[in-house]
Amino acid sequence: MLRTNLGFFNFMERYAAAGNTVARKSFLPGDRLIRQGDTISHVYIIIDGITKCYIAEDNGKDYIFEFLGKGEVTGDLEAIRKEKCLCNIEALTPVTVYAIPHSLFSSLVLSSPEFNSLLIHELATRIHQTCIRASYQQLYPVEYALLRLLSLDADQQLLIPKKDMAAYLGISVRSFNRTLKELREKNILDTEGLNIDLTKKQLEEILRRYEE
Repeated sequence: MLRTNLGFFNFMERYAAAGNTVARKSFLPGDRLIRQGDTISHVYIIIDGITKCYIAEDNGKDYIFEFLGKGEVTGDLEAIRKEKCLCNIEALTPVTVYAIPHSLFSSLVLSSPEFNSLLIHELATRIHQTCIRASYQQLYPVEYALLRLLSLDADQQLLIPKKDMAAYLGISVRSFNRTLKELREKNILDTEGLNIDLTKKQLEEILRRYEE
């Protein structure tokens, strides 16, 4: 749910500590680092904070691909393909990034085997996680996907709004609330909040039943 990439983060920390000048930029919650359809001149690597990556559909709905944290790189596809921005990257918390001009990004890809390897691994991870997530949505009910989401939310101590959770699951807020009600009626969630009212072992058993 929350992707991080400490490899990229550590590379940039070492690169900056070696005396190379890399600009930092800060964003407040609600600010967009990248706006869908815009042309940008920088690649961003997150130093701290959490963002959401989403596409705004023509019908006014958002579809969230992922939540991005420390070390995640954004704007790389646009730099590689020389295209306009595919999606929005919006700050959910105060966010600080390394702002890397496209010229420097291209230079690092060509001259640094470590940076190149990190980028390839990042792109492969995106494909892998997209395939896994697509299988969840095709093979398992919404209850299963929501329970996995809430368990990750609790483990990582995130506070994701209901609207964003629904957009991440690809359902309406109404369907999201209906699923919450069903889980509460089964005594899986507490009666008020979004806390899973089970032990870790009990939760694993319920998820296993869905997977059978």
